[in-house]
Amino acid sequence: MNTDELAELAQQLRVDSVRAAAVAGSGHPTSSMSAAELMAVLLDRHFRYDFERPAHRANDRFVLSKGHASPLLYAVYKAVGVIDDAELNTYRKLGSRLEGHPTPRRLPWVETATGSLGQGLPVGVGIALAGKRLDHIAYRVWVLCGDSELAEGSVWEAVEHAAYEHLDNLTAIVDVNRLGQRGPTRHGHDLDAYARRFQAFGWHTVEIDGHDVDAVDRAYGEARSTRGQPTVILARTLKGKGVAAAQDREGLHGKPLSDPEEAIAELGGPRDLRIRVQEPPVARLLHSVPTNALVLPPYEKGDEVATRDAFGAALAALGNARGDIVALDGEVGDSTRTELFAKEHPDRYFECYIAEQQLVAAAVGMATRGWVPYAATFAAFLTRAHDFVRMAAISGSGINLVGSHAGVAIGQDGPSQMGLEDLAMFRALYGSTVLYPCDANQTAKLVAAMSGLDGIRYLRTSRGKSPVIYGPDEEFPVGGCKVLRSSEEDRLTVVAAGVTVREALAAADLLAEEDIAIRVIDLYSVKPVDRPTLRQAAEETGCLVSVEDHHPEGGLGDAVLDAFLDGGPVPRLVRLAVRTMPGSAAPDEQMHAAGIDADAIATAGRLLVEEAIVR
Repeated sequence: MNTDELAELAQQLRVDSVRAAAVAGSGHPTSSMSAAELMAVLLDRHFRYDFERPAHRANDRFVLSKGHASPLLYAVYKAVGVIDDAELNTYRKLGSRLEGHPTPRRLPWVETATGSLGQGLPVGVGIALAGKRLDHIAYRVWVLCGDSELAEGSVWEAVEHAAYEHLDNLTAIVDVNRLGQRGPTRHGHDLDAYARRFQAFGWHTVEIDGHDVDAVDRAYGEARSTRGQPTVILARTLKGKGVAAAQDREGLHGKPLSDPEEAIAELGGPRDLRIRVQEPPVARLLHSVPTNALVLPPYEKGDEVATRDAFGAALAALGNARGDIVALDGEVGDSTRTELFAKEHPDRYFECYIAEQQLVAAAVGMATRGWVPYAATFAAFLTRAHDFVRMAAISGSGINLVGSHAGVAIGQDGPSQMGLEDLAMFRALYGSTVLYPCDANQTAKLVAAMSGLDGIRYLRTSRGKSPVIYGPDEEFPVGGCKVLRSSEEDRLTVVAAGVTVREALAAADLLAEEDIAIRVIDLYSVKPVDRPTLRQAAEETGCLVSVEDHHPEGGLGDAVLDAFLDGGPVPRLVRLAVRTMPGSAAPDEQMHAAGIDADAIATAGRLLVEEAIVR
């Protein structure tokens, strides 16, 4: 298209944005209207993409970080011919693919769910990292950001990481339209203020009038030719551009225009222009994925091995078996043990430093390109990235997250380092899997099993050594559990996971000396939970004790209770958990103080048995 035609295309995108929001009765047309030229020029002149084959290995990738501008994105989809006008009119309606904020669950051309601001650029960094260090294909990653979201710290985690990795295949386009939701943004139209910040991190910057199609075209060309640096295009725009009643006016964010017909007329009326997007070049295979027999390191019963050590060794072994496995860490690889993977597979290891939001975002970005990421840090620090994990679940992203140093059992480091909320956090995610192994062989098998699951997968590992109680040939299906002690004389059932399994076994020995037989269940799969086994245990023993190195809310006890909430009587359940704020102490002192050690379990068991006798 020539300059005049591009200007007309931009007007068409504005008109269709106004129309979509008007039919829906909601949406963000003014935020879409400001970026119309930015999208028109990108799609017609610079974006290389086969819309019939969104998985094409050489396709450029586009991320709409300002996800509320979805009317603009859907107007683009209409202009390239992948949706029609009838579907555009289903925007935000029940059953429509055109949701208020776009998601890849609905649309194959969407890379990642956005709408929680500050996430598009970090995910874009992950995609660009995959292109540069894994795929070795010269596709470009384009991320359209809003100026308001530059207040998010996650954006600057991404900015620094992109510069550090010299991601010259990444271009951020910032729609500087001056207005946020409730009024002006922090820096308004001061493009130089933004430029100074990006330049300080090592980015190449271009400042333009975002409504001048020739300037936009030149900026994109400059970005494509820049080597050794990521590029940011800072585009001065006007929110609601082209409609006098809306242009650069406050108070209109997230609202359809009051008179859409008049606005459409002012914009020159509907058009039906088509964008002919350049197809990507022919590319070789994205990446060869060698597959070998998986040989997990075996451990002998009775050995003392930390599950974090078993995780690291198993991940390295999995990397030997599968060439699509990648590992990321938040600068604690010597503690999480991802360093074992790094030593064997340095080309597939990514150090994300102390930037947990970027850590998770990079994993999400790599997963979009077909890689299978394992991202690890301390369990406590994953809480900093919870919103990224939440959005990854909305995307349907397949990532593996590993939290080490969980619970009071870490000992003297104190509560700031103790993950005591992580099981609840991950159980609450849609479609998630939550695993908590107690020994080395179990850990190794679950690390391997995670790679074949869908959605968010979380593995909790422990700092201290624990006895190996399972043989290397034991299997641990996800959704299952292990009954470690059982007899016809069992008076109650103790359900444990991770570090409390050994405490439950010790409690069983204590009670056996008093002729009290108890059943012990290792509930290594916290979600999904083995409902039939738990129900059978409740029926046969009459009552349950759950014990967990975690706060009582949302953890193992709630997982046990959930097994009875969809039918059948709820058993008598005593839940032992960390109910006080721990300090610094030795691991065994911590477990005792929290009331989750063998003595506490035995005491709870005696009381339950005594109550049963009285009744």
